[in-house]
Amino acid sequence: MNVIIVSKFLKTPRKLCLREPRIAALLFTAMLLLLGIGAATGYGIRAGIAGQSAQDIEALRLQIEQQQQAFEQTRSEAQRELNAMSVKLAELQAESNRINALGARLTKIARLDDGEFNFDEPPAVGGPERSSSRSQRPAAAPDGRQLGSSIDALSQQISMQTQQLILLESVLSDRELDASLLPAGMPVRTGYASSGYGRRADPFSGFGEFHRGVDFAGPRGSEIYTVADGVVQFAGRSNGYGNTVEIDHGNGYMTRYAHNDKNLVTVGDRVKAGQVIAKMGATGRATGTHLHFEVWLNGRVVNPNQYLRNARG
Repeated sequence: MNVIIVSKFLKTPRKLCLREPRIAALLFTAMLLLLGIGAATGYGIRAGIAGQSAQDIEALRLQIEQQQQAFEQTRSEAQRELNAMSVKLAELQAESNRINALGARLTKIARLDDGEFNFDEPPAVGGPERSSSRSQRPAAAPDGRQLGSSIDALSQQISMQTQQLILLESVLSDRELDASLLPAGMPVRTGYASSGYGRRADPFSGFGEFHRGVDFAGPRGSEIYTVADGVVQFAGRSNGYGNTVEIDHGNGYMTRYAHNDKNLVTVGDRVKAGQVIAKMGATGRATGTHLHFEVWLNGRVVNPNQYLRNARG
C-alpha cells in the first residue's frame, strides 16, 4: 500500500510505502503517541473532576458536622432550660401549697364565715370595658410548651392567692384595730363592783341621783388598767372626780378613770389595752378608796356593763 503526500513545503509529491518496515514503525509510533496523549488527557480530566468532587464532599461533610454540633448545643441548652423550668414549677407548687395552708389557718383564726374567702377562686373584680381592649384577644399558648404554660398558670394562681392574703390581712387588721379600740374587760384586777350604773341614793346627800359609771372598791394603790387602745386626752384634777384620766379611743369612744391616788400617764400619751395608767385612791368626792369608771360614746355616757362583760382575749 502506497501513500502519496502532497504539501506546499515539498517541491514534489512524495510516495510512502507502508510495507516498508521503517515507515510502518513510524506510523505505529505516531499512533501510540496519539493514543497516549488522549489517554493522558482523559485521565487528567477525570482526575480534575474527581478532585473537585472530593472537595465538595469534604465541604459538605464539614457543614454537616457543624450543623450536628449546633443541634447538640441547642438540645443541651433546651434541656437545661427544661430542668430549670421544672425546678421553678416545683418551687411555685410548694409556695402555692404554703400560701393555701396559711390562708386556711388565717381564715379559721379570724373566724370568717364559710365562703367569705375562697382561695380556690380569684377575688371578684370588675370595671367598664375600654374600646381599645375589645379588639385585643389573649394569645394562645404555643403548642409543645405545656411546661411553660403550667408555670404561667401556677404563677397566676399564686398571684391570686397573694391578693387573697392581702385582703385577708386587711380584714384581720381592721378587725384587730376595731377590737383594740373597743372598750372591753375590767379596768381593775382586784376589788369588787361596789356601785352600779343607773339610779341610786347619793352617798353624801341621800337624795336620788343618776350614777353615770361603775365603782370598783379595792386597796389603795391598786393598779388601774385602760380597757382599750387610745390617746390620753386629759390627766389631772377634775371637780368632784379628783385625780382623773380620760382616754380617747376613736370611733366616738372615751373612757374615764376617776378618784385616782396617782395618775401614771400624761396628755398625749398613747396607751395600749391592759396598760397601767393610774393607782386607785380616794381623791375628789369619795367616801373611800375606789375607782369610778365611765364609758362615753359620741358625747353621751353609756352603761359600762356591756363592755365590762366582754373580756379581751
